[in-house]
Amino acid sequence: QGVLVPGLGTFAVVHEQINGTEEVYVVRRPVFQLDMDMSCLQELVFPTVMIPGDIEIMPLDYWWLSQTNSLPPDMVRGCVEETILLYSFQLRNRQRPAFTFKNIGILSCQGNVLCMQFHCSCIAGLASRDIWVALLLT
Repeated sequence: QGVLVPGLGTFAVVHEQINGTEEVYVVRRPVFQLDMDMSCLQELVFPTVMIPGDIEIMPLDYWWLSQTNSLPPDMVRGCVEETILLYSFQLRNRQRPAFTFKNIGILSCQGNVLCMQFHCSCIAGLASRDIWVALLLT
């Protein structure tokens, strides 16, 4: 299952089969497919990630988020929307702040490349075995 964060992109977990020299590894790894207004991405390049069509994409669950921090769902939605607007404004104005997702990773600019770097703990939490293969792939 994937989660769409409107105005920013989609987080999903994909299964990837890797042929080793003696064994075939199947790992689950996180991916992020950017979906921002292209005018925000002036002079930036970003990796093209395609999420397979068989993965169900769900909208961000503002009600669930509100339960984790005791704020009303409408307030959570407003905070998320304003944060994404601020981030896109900063990118448009050639500022390059890092955007941190708790327990997931960091969306940041490395030179002129906008990329999502997942925390090792996030990747390891998805891989039941072959954690090192998943870490190397991501």
